[in-house]
Amino acid sequence: MNNAVAGFSKLSKKEKINWIANEYFSTPEEALNIIRNYWNTDEKLQQLHDEFIENTITNLYIPLGVAPNFMINGKYKTIPMAIEESSVVAAASKSAKYWATRGGFKATVIDTEKIGQVHFTFNGDAEKLNAFFNKIKPKFFSDTQNITKNMQQRGGGILDIYLKDKRDLLDNYFQLHATFETKDSMGANFINSCLEQFATTLKDEAQNANLEIEVIMSILSNYVPNCIVRAEVSCPIEDLTEKHIPNPRDFAERFVQAVQIAEVEPFRAVTHNKGIMNGVDAVVLATGNDFRAVEAGVHAYASKNGQYASLSHAKIENGIFTFWLEIPLALGTVGGLTSLHPLVKLCLEILQKPSAKELMEIVAVAGLAQNFAALRSLTTTGIQEGHMKMHLNNIINQFEANEEERHLIKTHFKKTAISHNAVVEFIENLRK
Repeated sequence: MNNAVAGFSKLSKKEKINWIANEYFSTPEEALNIIRNYWNTDEKLQQLHDEFIENTITNLYIPLGVAPNFMINGKYKTIPMAIEESSVVAAASKSAKYWATRGGFKATVIDTEKIGQVHFTFNGDAEKLNAFFNKIKPKFFSDTQNITKNMQQRGGGILDIYLKDKRDLLDNYFQLHATFETKDSMGANFINSCLEQFATTLKDEAQNANLEIEVIMSILSNYVPNCIVRAEVSCPIEDLTEKHIPNPRDFAERFVQAVQIAEVEPFRAVTHNKGIMNGVDAVVLATGNDFRAVEAGVHAYASKNGQYASLSHAKIENGIFTFWLEIPLALGTVGGLTSLHPLVKLCLEILQKPSAKELMEIVAVAGLAQNFAALRSLTTTGIQEGHMKMHLNNIINQFEANEEERHLIKTHFKKTAISHNAVVEFIENLRK
């Protein structure tokens, strides 16, 4: 058992699944049933999903929910969110409803510049390299004309190319640092194709000029500090009043202090920003974008000043409470899964077919809404009260409660503090 397998990728889907079931399970048929139960009954649709990745055996479902009542720049939006964590969609919806009567969310795209680099080494006179670069720079643009033609027609393309001397970091290390505008596409394939042509041009021209240049690699960067969107909410302090906020000034001051703690304390900042990313990732995933790239870029941005810190900020000024964030988001609404995955297309329809800039605004707002909900709970009732109410269903399902048990459990915990142990104990006593 647990042996290596040769030629796995060449096996049929059925053969792969049978090998998995027989190799790792004492009851192979049970494993096979679970795998098959998550196949789509529409064979054509299942084949589409099978071909998204390699060695596909089945589908892992993540719930897709919606958070309505988001007023963004004066227009109502219903935001689709794909996530497995309890209370995220509920919290976003609650924040949306709260701010809809207080002016709504304002969002602005500050810039949309994306970055790619050709990393290379050169052991020689840096001034000579700089003169060589300036001489051949126009050729980088002309040699990629066949790649950039369609993007240029949409208003995008290569913005600029710089030579960067990085020898203070590594011996003989230089970069071609290129900036791009990719309009409504995320642009990864476009950028990487341009970069690989830059590398070819660099090598060919260096050979003609008798310069010893060795290209190490060519790749886009997921750190996009100049592809920034800002989302914010604000209102007079007295308008913050609601059921759990009887003293709005006290709430506002505690809220600002909570944000300030995340600005200076990395241990708090990580959890604080994780809450923001609950909202961000859920929308990024629902719209077929790369949430791993977004996560990496956002967390790098949170560390841009030398210490990991809060992505959001808050202030009280002239009686006005303001809460905002600025984050880098490289997103697309055309290409990739956006044109292939039926549910991704549905989610973009729900969002009224946004441009990439509009999607940046929506995603940033979802992150800010999530952060506001968490901080409001933390500075008032505490985070566990609402979270455990949402988590109760998971515990009930874990113990496979029947309808009668489910009713009795939910009735009991309407007036009793919820904890995992308390629910388990109640179920065990119920079944005795």
